[in-house]
Amino acid sequence: MKKLIYISFIFILAACGNKEEKSTQALLESNDAEKIQQKRDALTAEMKEMDTEIKKLDARLKEINPEKNVPLITAYEVKSENFNHFLELQGSVETRKNVVLNAEIGGILQRLYVQEGQKVSKGQLLAKIDDGGMSQQVAQQEIQMELAKTTFERQKRLWDQQIGSEIQYLQAKSSYEAQLSAVNQMKSQLAKSTITAPFSGNIDEIITEQGSVVSPGQTPVMRIVNLDDMYIQTDVPETYIADVTEGKSVQVYFPVLGDTIDSKVKQTGSYINPNNRTFNAEIDVPNKNRNIKPNLTARVKINDYTSDNAILVPQSIISENANGQQYLYVLQNVEGDYAEAKQLIVQTGKTQGDKIEILNGLEDGDMIIEEGARSVKEGQKVKIITY
Repeated sequence: MKKLIYISFIFILAACGNKEEKSTQALLESNDAEKIQQKRDALTAEMKEMDTEIKKLDARLKEINPEKNVPLITAYEVKSENFNHFLELQGSVETRKNVVLNAEIGGILQRLYVQEGQKVSKGQLLAKIDDGGMSQQVAQQEIQMELAKTTFERQKRLWDQQIGSEIQYLQAKSSYEAQLSAVNQMKSQLAKSTITAPFSGNIDEIITEQGSVVSPGQTPVMRIVNLDDMYIQTDVPETYIADVTEGKSVQVYFPVLGDTIDSKVKQTGSYINPNNRTFNAEIDVPNKNRNIKPNLTARVKINDYTSDNAILVPQSIISENANGQQYLYVLQNVEGDYAEAKQLIVQTGKTQGDKIEILNGLEDGDMIIEEGARSVKEGQKVKIITY
């Protein structure tokens, strides 16, 4: 019956609306300014009266339907969990075995025994510089040394048999030792005409071509690199001096390679740079695939803090009062889908992503308001909704 009356009412309104529309159209076509103005004034008065009636109806609805003003919220139970905080820094890959070999004597680069990319062993001959006849001089000195040695040995045998004078023995000994020292010195100088590998590695670059004139200490000849002993060097802010220590776990990400490896802090510096207030940290880099190169950029995440029973909440639900205290809302007096909001002062710790650790104020099992947390007030009744 109610449905029939409602449909009839709509039909009557529609019919009246059609008649009113035709009447207004006829009035507009009459071009009578006075009648058009009267019609407009009547409609304006009618609209004001309807607006007043609507406000009265809204006020009454609030009285008879109080739940309309109850905030809708979501909540969840707090549970402690394992929490690892990471300090994120930038670093670059380095190696202690990345050396440019220079000429130690002047002359023509007579021979190159290696090529770029070639693997070499420690002590292997890499290049030869023209010694300017020094090798012949060494050969002559060795002949003289052998003569002095023979003379000394004979004189020593005679002296051991108490034959000859002591001065003859000492002169022979002195002459031999002088010749031996001269030969060793010349051999040491001659050795500078050859370039050998200081460690095992790869010839990364030939800088000076065969046949070029080189100068001692000024002409770089080639670069040798070993990719086995790699490490990352990064600057750590001094505020983390007690947290970033030797042995801490590290995640290393190489953006260019799209690769992540696990490592540890090998050592930390004992000196704080006064210019940027940082200290140095060194991180080992395993390089099994040998695709990590010196000066490669890396992002390092150092595990500077760990808690086995941490309480984490979304940062978005934390607010701050006029006294600078941080707070969130928990539920109390829960009855079915309804509860009361209670403001709880908390002490926060470290953040990771969109989560923050609560150090004091919350306990396992507390129900905290998540969605709608910033729209509730202390002691306000709220309705819990679930998805």
